[in-house]
Amino acid sequence: MTALTLSTSAVSGLRADAIVVGVAKGTDGPVVAPGAEAVDKAYDGKLAGVLETLGASGAEGEVTKLPAPSGFKAPVVVAVGLGAVPEKDGSFDADALRRAAGSAARALVGAKKAAFALPVADAADAGVIGEGALLGAYVFDAYKENGGKDAAKKGKAPLGEAVLLGGKPRDKAYKAALERAVTVSEELNRARDLINTPPNDLNPPAFAAIAQTVAKEHGLKVQVLDEKALAKGGYGGILGVGSGSATPPRLVKLSYTSSKAKKHLAFVGKGITYDSGGISLKPAGHNETMKCDMSGAAAVFAAVVAAARLGLEVNVTAYLALAENMPSGSAARPGDVLRMYSGKTVEVLNTDAEGRLVLADALWMASEEKPDAIVDVATLTGAMMLALGSRTFGIMANDDAFRTAVHEAAEEVGEPAWPMPLPEHLRKGMDSATADIANMGERMGGGLVAGLFLREFVGEGISWAHLDIAGPAFNEQAPFGYTPKGGTGSAVRTLVRLAELTAAGDLG
Repeated sequence: MTALTLSTSAVSGLRADAIVVGVAKGTDGPVVAPGAEAVDKAYDGKLAGVLETLGASGAEGEVTKLPAPSGFKAPVVVAVGLGAVPEKDGSFDADALRRAAGSAARALVGAKKAAFALPVADAADAGVIGEGALLGAYVFDAYKENGGKDAAKKGKAPLGEAVLLGGKPRDKAYKAALERAVTVSEELNRARDLINTPPNDLNPPAFAAIAQTVAKEHGLKVQVLDEKALAKGGYGGILGVGSGSATPPRLVKLSYTSSKAKKHLAFVGKGITYDSGGISLKPAGHNETMKCDMSGAAAVFAAVVAAARLGLEVNVTAYLALAENMPSGSAARPGDVLRMYSGKTVEVLNTDAEGRLVLADALWMASEEKPDAIVDVATLTGAMMLALGSRTFGIMANDDAFRTAVHEAAEEVGEPAWPMPLPEHLRKGMDSATADIANMGERMGGGLVAGLFLREFVGEGISWAHLDIAGPAFNEQAPFGYTPKGGTGSAVRTLVRLAELTAAGDLG
């Protein structure tokens, strides 16, 4: 993991591989951003002109490298685009700073040390810049021939150290902002590692074992229900989905408690470690990335550990519903009826609509503790990707005010999200002549239908929100900002922010 430090050293005398400065997009060309004054002065005030000559415009995510001025101990200056010059108070949007730091860090992977001279107006700015640098420097190379420790020799290791300039190293607010950035980034990157791990190495028992190890390290209480305990308890959804696999399912409960807590949050994550679609097999071209179908479980796992590490004054319980959805002679069939943990029966019309089945059992288990709110996270439907694209997750809820609060938390931390409805007329499509409910309904509005299904398994009087992260959970395109190719850790920061707001009494 990249080290993160604050420094008040003069940028010219700092020994580093590169100095990162910001450049904004002005009406008449690039504009040097605050923080880069010393570098600009060393270029006789002509840094913007030099960058424009090199083709830079200040557009968001744009990275331009040029030799450092004479007398600087760092050999390279990296100018990163911040987007348009702010129109109001001159302050850059927090996520613009986070994305810029991430873009620069990606361009400097393999460097031992880089100094970030980006705009820092306060401790919050230092925190988001640090977070962007740590997330942007992420590399998953465990399965490469020269991965791991050998990667450093090949120049492929993550950035060794990110030094933030313009802050106040002894100020408590700055220290706290950096500590938070490190904690959240490390846990989000843990989620990314899990998502990127091949399914032959990360099956339900393996995921459960990792959860137990991490829980012990951070003082969390952990309970793992194996296939025998699931059968004894009547968890028909998880058992039904996992019945076709040679690897049995697991339901993991991780609990963080604070002696000062006044509220209790429950996070529920879909953990399909590989999704073939089961008997309703996915078509060719749709299987290759299905190791990411446990992204929801990875997100809630990372969030509860982060809450513990931050010492938040709120109780947080995470439920990881882990199964592998495979076709075999023992697999659940279309037409089967499963009796869920709640006692409700479900007719399985499509075995590729499996995520809602494992979540249903975990949601009811979470409801039994009567938390103040439940948030589930899942790569649930392709329909949500069709509706919102590959970078935005949908938010559904049984409480409009809570849905708004979740949406605002997501926006605050820079995670694109959008509130979605739960139209009552779509519920009728899931009526079954055989069981209490079917796991499929109308094809149009499929993401909303899935949300309506999940609502059936939330305890009465509990505020609940459902995050469908099918789009942003796994980036199949080129990296951008602080987002790598592969697992992204989507929703981790939103969940952590919800926990912080709840601890502070700012979430209704």
